[in-house]
Amino acid sequence: MILATGATWGICAASTAGVITRPFRWPEAIWAVLGAALLLAFGLLPTSAAIGAIATGMDVYLFLIGMMLLSETCRRQGLFDWVAATAVNHARGSRPRLFLLVYATGIVTTTFLSNDATAVVLTPAVYAAARAAKAEPLPLLFACALIANAASFVLPISNPANLVLYGGHMPPLGQWFASFALPSVASIGVTFVMLRWIERDRIGGTCEATVERAPLTAGGRMALGGIIATAILLLAASAFDQQLGLPTCIAGVATLLVVCAMTRSSPITVARDVSWSVLPLVAGLFVLVAALDHTGVIRAVAQALRNLATDPATGGAIAGTVLAFGSNLINNLPAGLIASSAVAQAHPPRLMVDALLIGVDLGPNLSITGSLATILWLQAIRREGEDVGFWRFLKVGAVTMVPALAAALAARILLG
Repeated sequence: MILATGATWGICAASTAGVITRPFRWPEAIWAVLGAALLLAFGLLPTSAAIGAIATGMDVYLFLIGMMLLSETCRRQGLFDWVAATAVNHARGSRPRLFLLVYATGIVTTTFLSNDATAVVLTPAVYAAARAAKAEPLPLLFACALIANAASFVLPISNPANLVLYGGHMPPLGQWFASFALPSVASIGVTFVMLRWIERDRIGGTCEATVERAPLTAGGRMALGGIIATAILLLAASAFDQQLGLPTCIAGVATLLVVCAMTRSSPITVARDVSWSVLPLVAGLFVLVAALDHTGVIRAVAQALRNLATDPATGGAIAGTVLAFGSNLINNLPAGLIASSAVAQAHPPRLMVDALLIGVDLGPNLSITGSLATILWLQAIRREGEDVGFWRFLKVGAVTMVPALAAALAARILLG
């Protein structure tokens, strides 16, 4: 038993390290799937448990499929270039104003479409804006990455991890605002101030004051309509406590088919350019978590939550902080799944559960592997010829995430 447990933890650690460091520059998905395959090959996880773990992420897969199809449709119809030109013209030659516009747009996108949408849909538009304005792109791209997580608990739909942590049964919207309105303001505000400070040298100065903005084509207008319709659909699904994956997938596929019909283009050509590797990556991560659960880790986490529950305020701060940093080791989706299962066993006070959600949402701003949104963001900027290594992101993440996490947890604890 001890040998099997050690082997399981060793394979999971090596697989996670592979996702983080990308040896031989192989895609992240290869390392997650390889780790899952080794667990099965050595009999460390029953096949039935692996299949069950993969099935657990079905709603997430559908959500990602819809968002990725929507994003690629928008990109091909020139919507990103149109948004970029609009942002540059409103910045009126000021790089700080352009940075503020990008950050504000990220807040809106994350709030109403989710943090994954900010990574997949907004990031290409921001890169186009930086290129059009002749501004340094990385500070603006970092704004996309960090606001995707910092604003991801404004609404229940702002982050798929919210659904995972609460087991698909979200608190009523009024109760949600009572718990997370002030922590969200703290998270968003502190992240902005710290990112603005650390990138001050590259944000300052002037940029192009105006760029030519071509009018949106009929396909571009339809793609924009698809984004708006998706946001409305997600809000409605959240209000009726429904899962978000299927509505998002339907919206993405419908937008793609309608736009292709209007422009007489092939949907297969659009789908071919989608980064499908993210799906096996997520599936592999869920299998790794199932293997860890097989070693008894969730029982241990549940017992730790029971011990901390004697003082909910202090316990919430500790639990939220540990989960925030832990999310960067195994990604926040599987980390949220572990926390959710432990919460179901331990039944801690609401304050502690809310602190766990803040940790699992905001903590991933520390590293490029902390959340699925950040991995999607990394894939998006690589398509544009940019790249950010693990240590480069960590330097920015450490300065921005730690104070934002402290402020958000303090705000929630003050609410009682």
